[in-house]
Amino acid sequence: MKADYHLHTEFSDDSTNPMESVILEAIEKQLDEICFTDHVDYGVKCDFDEDRSYYDERFGKGNYRFNTNYPQYFAKIAELSNKYQQTITIRKGLEFGVQPKEIERYEKLFAQYPLDFVILSVHEIDDLWLFRWIKNQSDQKQYNLDYYANIYECMKKYDNYSVLGHLDQIKRYDPKGSLPFSEIKEACAEILKLAIQKGKGIEINTSTYLSANDEPMPSFDIIKLYYDLGGRIITLGSDSHKPNAVANSFDLTREKLKAIGFREFCTFDRMKPIFHEL
Repeated sequence: MKADYHLHTEFSDDSTNPMESVILEAIEKQLDEICFTDHVDYGVKCDFDEDRSYYDERFGKGNYRFNTNYPQYFAKIAELSNKYQQTITIRKGLEFGVQPKEIERYEKLFAQYPLDFVILSVHEIDDLWLFRWIKNQSDQKQYNLDYYANIYECMKKYDNYSVLGHLDQIKRYDPKGSLPFSEIKEACAEILKLAIQKGKGIEINTSTYLSANDEPMPSFDIIKLYYDLGGRIITLGSDSHKPNAVANSFDLTREKLKAIGFREFCTFDRMKPIFHEL
């Protein structure tokens, strides 16, 4: 079984990659299953059918970004699922960029559409994108711990998700570089324990390999910690936004996951994990 469970298309504000092109690339790479996970980031983006006055006032008239157009998105997935049903399985997902104060909106969205899979990510804090939020911070250890505390708070308040997305993403934007694992291990352990307790997983996000990094997000230290704590629900996701990125470095990642001890990875159907041999 080969499956990519983190894919973005023209329905995400930061991608122009046509959904059908992603499917054709996945078929060319002999994937059995994919899940589209286009973006929802309440607090920093506007829904397509929402009153835009708040965003006009905050960002300037028309100077803001949009969440996925849900009716068009799910209609397109249905159309292409039918077209390619003999060749590849296509699942319906979204990536929720959650903030604690916006959880009610995510609950309403989740109840409105049938989903197979949801990634819980933290892209923003206090209505600021992470890279902007970090610019207002000074103490590296403290703002890293604040980032992980924000994830933990989201997890305590929100349950309708499948996996935690790119758990240590803050390292991508930290101008001071990555903290030693020892500095964040305790905070990560609390997050992973809660995920395991709630039957949630973590994604292994391979997008970092495209920028010459030698490990995914989260780091192998965090992945091993999750395994040692008893976590077994993992997905593989390329976080593809552009052509030629689907299933990037999956073979390499599989071998490293096996070396840690993992023997299975998951796909999802109607929010239920299905285990497959790595």
